[in-house]
Amino acid sequence: MFKKILIANRGEIACRVIKTARRMGIATVAVYSDADRDALHVEMAAEAVHIGAAAASESYLVADKIIDACRQTGAEAVHPGYGFLSERASFCEALEKAGIVFIGPKVPAITAMGDKIESKKFANAAKVSTVPGYLGVIEDGAHAETIAAEIGYPVMIKASAGGGGKGMRIAWNKGEVRDGFERARSEAKSSFGDDRVFIEKFVVDPRHIEIQVLADAHRNVVYLGERECSIQRRNQKVVEEAPSPFLDEKTRRAMGEQAIALARAVDYQSAGTVEFIVDRDRNFYFLEMNTRLQVEHPVTELVTGIDLVEQMIRVAAGEALPFAQADIKLNGWAIESRLYAEDPYRNFLPSIGRLTRYRPPSEGKTADRLVRNDTGVYEGAEISMYYDPMIAKLCTWAPTRLEAIDAMGEALDGFIVDGIEHNMPFLAALMKHPRWREGRLSTGFIAEEYPDGFAPMTPTTDESAILAAVALSCLLIDTHRRARLVDRLRPVSGPLCQEWVVKLGPDYIPVNLVDGQVTSPFAMPMEIDKKVVAVSTEWRPGDAIWRGTVGGRRVTAQVRPLASGVLLDWQGLSVTSRVFTLRQAELDRLMPTKLPPDTSKLLLCPMPGLVVAIAVAEGQEVKAGETLAVVEAMKMENVLRAERDLTIGKINAKAGESLAVDAVIMEFA
Repeated sequence: MFKKILIANRGEIACRVIKTARRMGIATVAVYSDADRDALHVEMAAEAVHIGAAAASESYLVADKIIDACRQTGAEAVHPGYGFLSERASFCEALEKAGIVFIGPKVPAITAMGDKIESKKFANAAKVSTVPGYLGVIEDGAHAETIAAEIGYPVMIKASAGGGGKGMRIAWNKGEVRDGFERARSEAKSSFGDDRVFIEKFVVDPRHIEIQVLADAHRNVVYLGERECSIQRRNQKVVEEAPSPFLDEKTRRAMGEQAIALARAVDYQSAGTVEFIVDRDRNFYFLEMNTRLQVEHPVTELVTGIDLVEQMIRVAAGEALPFAQADIKLNGWAIESRLYAEDPYRNFLPSIGRLTRYRPPSEGKTADRLVRNDTGVYEGAEISMYYDPMIAKLCTWAPTRLEAIDAMGEALDGFIVDGIEHNMPFLAALMKHPRWREGRLSTGFIAEEYPDGFAPMTPTTDESAILAAVALSCLLIDTHRRARLVDRLRPVSGPLCQEWVVKLGPDYIPVNLVDGQVTSPFAMPMEIDKKVVAVSTEWRPGDAIWRGTVGGRRVTAQVRPLASGVLLDWQGLSVTSRVFTLRQAELDRLMPTKLPPDTSKLLLCPMPGLVVAIAVAEGQEVKAGETLAVVEAMKMENVLRAERDLTIGKINAKAGESLAVDAVIMEFA
């Protein structure tokens, strides 16, 4: 077994590999860029080596710097994580020449499967079912239009060296092909240094289901069940689960056997993932093989009990797999939610900044559930514009799918992140979405269920009652504490007021106390909407999380203090609450409402980013849907289009300029 390994990556996956290496008694070496000098993976590793500037092209993507770091520290092997150099055959080859072991597959397998175009040709030759498409070199936009017409719309335009949703576009008609081709090629070149793209038929209502395989150098290959990854946004996975609620045992076995056949054909050695598109009739088509560890690998670990990172290390050290296919059993259900630094209310555009508060839920296993959080950040850390926007991967396990979903909802409610925008409200809302809970999924789920984007939700009557009870309990507990402070000049006197009004957003909800005694822990019946509910909690002023029951229902809500009230975040809802007496509520109804400023004549930068291009000139007349500007952030290009016919007035930004969120890019006449 290796004595020391280097992790050629950053963020949560670097931390994840370090944890397993520690458990195995293996020393670890981290590498870091200027932007990651104070990163968590640097702190966790036994040693750390600086490898360059913040841009990945000057640090994490430079193979020679990784190899030099191995020589400096005496690392015998390199775990590449995912992304960066993880699927570069040239990197694996360079390590082998330097006498360093690559913890992953061998060069021929990476070469055969790492390139999407070549992998499809290989799969066709091996008689693996593939999606119809054109795998040759596409010369230009006109050529792309011709190919798309021959295949038939809709088509998927995809980067050959792509991954993580980068360099991918769907074109539903001829008008979308040329722009999609140019955007995919541009993203592919900036993200992977390879601008080749291919076109294939887009399967309508597809499900993205992948098979995890493990193989060693002794020709042993097993599959560890499947993962459903159909909840995607811009072709990037957001929520994954294992197993899939759609597959039956027959289909699972057929997909697994085909994945094993493909792995054997390329003499695969290590953990790998064979991805399939599955249609509504359970017909499945080979999509690609990822010759690396997948982001969503924890859900497979949770239902199989197998540490994939450990097996990768053992296989790389020459050991045989300690189990056969008959030993693989799927136990329970696991869900993974990817927490991204993205603003869900601005079409999930990236957000950067400092994590002023970062407090994940407690990890561990109880009798009926398990919580796991894979992360690479800490409170006070900086979310950089240079890398992927992922903050953490929150995972839950339970005996059944619905129990795992409920466990995830509660864990998300108890996950505190402040200082940046993030997609937690969307993830929490998803956990109670009827279609998600029923398992009626496709890769178009988010686009279909949120066609106009994710907007702040309005609580239902029942949800309003729960939030009102939580808000009033917070005020009563805080008032009770203040009344008992030593040396208070004017202690509260007289009976406790029985009639209150809780303002939730624009709504006023009357709440009457049935029993006027405040106790510690708090336990009191309240009458809300003509129903009496028992409210109990051990919350104390200053606690960020309110945990308790309302009418017998378990509630976990985030509490942030405001003047005369609190901001409550619960199950995707974010509601400002203020507690009034009857007279205060009467007066509050008379207060004027402050309207937001009119920005209809401005194009604002929707997120911090780099201006790639300004597509218009001052005085130009533009039609609705035409491109105004392109802004890049976190390796993704975002095209800003005109929402209506207009005339360009003043342009305030130029290509190459870095802008803050809401900076004025241009003004309209």
